[in-house]
Amino acid sequence: MQTALTITTVASRVGVRPDTIRYYERVGLLPAPARTPGDHRRYPVAVIDRLLFIRGAQRLGLHLAEIKDLLAARDTGVCACGPAEELLRGHLTEIDAEMARLAALRTELATMVDHMPGPDCPDPVPGTWCPPVPEGGEPR
Repeated sequence: MQTALTITTVASRVGVRPDTIRYYERVGLLPAPARTPGDHRRYPVAVIDRLLFIRGAQRLGLHLAEIKDLLAARDTGVCACGPAEELLRGHLTEIDAEMARLAALRTELATMVDHMPGPDCPDPVPGTWCPPVPEGGEPR
């Protein structure tokens, strides 16, 4: 016979707050647990594995809706590797695009810093980074 765990016990074993567990129930990531006659939740030990899966998927950057889909596939008893691979490849593509965007931003910022005049920098024109251009002159 499986031991029924309280929400506090489950939360402490997984490292989440009880409110998080209740939220996961509301959004369908966790099945509704059994209740005591006093209406207290009692969870099977297997819920710990499910919560660890959810937390691991969140660490990978998956959204709760995506995790819910993976759990649904996992719950069928069939290997969820196919849907998981497709989902993770999509996230890799997003990460690669974000890394490229950040690299371009870094290059732009480094160029700006390299072209700053140093300690003798005049006050900028309001609303810009640039000092005023002297009459008939070149920008400094």
